[in-house]
Amino acid sequence: MKLFVIGATGRTGREIVQQALARGHHVTAFVRSPESIASKNEPLTVIKGNAMDENELFNAMQNHDAVLSTLGPHEVFKPSSMLHDSALATTRAMNRSGAKRLVVLSAAAHFPGIPNRIASFIMRNHMRDSLAMEEIVQGSGLDWTIARPPRLTQEEYTTYRSREGAAPKMGFTLARKAVAAFMLDAIEQEKHFHKIVGIAK
Repeated sequence: MKLFVIGATGRTGREIVQQALARGHHVTAFVRSPESIASKNEPLTVIKGNAMDENELFNAMQNHDAVLSTLGPHEVFKPSSMLHDSALATTRAMNRSGAKRLVVLSAAAHFPGIPNRIASFIMRNHMRDSLAMEEIVQGSGLDWTIARPPRLTQEEYTTYRSREGAAPKMGFTLARKAVAAFMLDAIEQEKHFHKIVGIAK
């Protein structure tokens, strides 16, 4: 498949690019700083662009089978509308280009529960922005899946537990490699259409 990755230079985005290439997919990495991608794999195309610019996204995502977004804020405590603005630009560009499949990264803190409420308060600016992003994705008319992992780690495993509409029980962390595996599995296996999915270790 031809996969279009937004946020490909982030820690989770890099995992998606590496695993997608290892699985035999062609990958387009849409990034602000192309020089930060060292890989010179043949099926990898790197395009410089602004993830909040609908026209740049539209021009770059022609003829792709699916879009994956792992964007996250550099500073979670500062007010930002980056996730909302990118979701708006991405979904509009996808509807124009004919790409239908979208898998996006969000946060388990949106699920109800006391620990999540605390996290949501501490990171309320980021939570507000990611919730606004989710609302745009859900109203886009696309074949979307929203992945909500807990705290992400740099561990070396790719296994995960998933649960539609709720967080897996006692799931407090998840490796970024496993997040990438879930997002790619959702596309390859054509699963979780129009679902918010909790994922955890």
